[in-house]
Amino acid sequence: MSDVKAELREQFLDAFGGADFPVENQMDLVPALPNGPATKFEAGDVSFTAMELAAKLGGEQEFPYDTAEELVDDIIDGLEAKELI
Repeated sequence: MSDVKAELREQFLDAFGGADFPVENQMDLVPALPNGPATKFEAGDVSFTAMELAAKLGGEQEFPYDTAEELVDDIIDGLEAKELI
């Protein structure tokens, strides 16, 4: 796993790990984010806010998610599929 992917995975797990799982949609994740939709994730030369991730990956996610790990796996897979990381 690249350093960027590993760093983002860790940041996503930290941010989304506090959500009340299972989550039914993207809005269920907002309360867990330290800065809400403006929460920023950065690694290497990539940077995304939570709102940008939601917009770019909405079609890549398959809600509901029972764990943060399942959610983060789909986020990482979606970023890779769209060649954003």
